Amino acid sequence: MLLEQSAAAPVWAAHADAWQAEGRIRGPYGGGAEELPGVRLMASGLPYAQWNAGDVTDPELVDLDAVRAWYAARAVPWGLRVPPDVDWPHGRLALRKRCMGLRADAFAPVPCPPGVTIRPAVPGELELLARIDATAFGDPIEPNLGWVAPQLGAEGFRHVLALLDGEPVGVATGIRTRGAGEESVGVFGVGVLPEARRRGIGAALTSSLVSWGFDGGAALAHLNPETDDAARLYARLGFTEVTGLDIYVDMVDGGLR
Repeated sequence: MLLEQSAAAPVWAAHADAWQAEGRIRGPYGGGAEELPGVRLMASGLPYAQWNAGDVTDPELVDLDAVRAWYAARAVPWGLRVPPDVDWPHGRLALRKRCMGLRADAFAPVPCPPGVTIRPAVPGELELLARIDATAFGDPIEPNLGWVAPQLGAEGFRHVLALLDGEPVGVATGIRTRGAGEESVGVFGVGVLPEARRRGIGAALTSSLVSWGFDGGAALAHLNPETDDAARLYARLGFTEVTGLDIYVDMVDGGLR
């Protein structure tokens, strides 16, 4: 059962904090982060709409022309995440992004499965991380290289690798933030190679990053399940699904074409 939107608001704010942290580390690569009236923006500098997005916080204050101009200056496609109760007349509703949240007192950590170890990745493992991520999600490797590279070694970011009998088979990324969404840890990109699935590795990767966040002072953990199976996995760790965010695209002139 989904929790009401009052429970979702801290998760939405923490999610926006994490995305703005992504934008800030990508300033040297054409990205950035900005707060305009009613909206929090980020850009990666990469030409993929899923990695350039803003979060609407007050739809009555948003100047869409200013948002368009901000993204036009970076020449990237983009979209906006909008609370689902908002009458948003701009662009096209592409999908509902699912959200889950977890407080420290509800966390149920899990141990590593037999034969599995989890350790932090190091900058020299960029290609390994990108390859496992691309294979796990069925994506090309080149965009993943551009996405992962600025994260490695950045303050507040942590990549972990899962090894099965010494062989790398899984990856995940954690982002610790302190902002509108209080002190939080977001878990992203939990991916396991097909031949190593259904062993509890995804749960162990997630548990490792949530523990890292809570041990470092986070009060809230958050993530975005893409499937019902993933949501059930995260629920076993204590996560609760909250109302998701609507993602709008095609807000041209200027925007995603």
